[in-house]
Amino acid sequence: QVTLVESGGGLEQAGGSLRLTCVASRRNSYGMAWFRQAPGREREFVAGISWTGVNIYYVDSVKGRFTISRDNAKNTVDLQMNSLKPEDTATYYCATIIDGLARTAYNWYKVNHYDYWGQGTQVTVSS
Repeated sequence: QVTLVESGGGLEQAGGSLRLTCVASRRNSYGMAWFRQAPGREREFVAGISWTGVNIYYVDSVKGRFTISRDNAKNTVDLQMNSLKPEDTATYYCATIIDGLARTAYNWYKVNHYDYWGQGTQVTVSS
């Protein structure tokens, strides 16, 4: 069992930056990812990072603007979000990918391939 707690959300103007942090309750070797969900929309994959940090994945809409990183010594995964747009407004969740699925890139993008989830942190970007 792993408990995930997100922080760092808030209100930011378009073009600004926010940094989200997810803290895990214990050391783990899971691949981890950030998802987001806007009102009335499905939860979507944003970025993922393998336990070693070697494999990193992004949804096309955030490539070049968002950067995912992790610090295994601190049990944290961060999402640095730059050049924010109003369409980035959503609740952001971190999650751990089910063990064994991380080896295939396709699996990272599917919400049902994750077993532990945080409670979410709200990001609002004003125009």
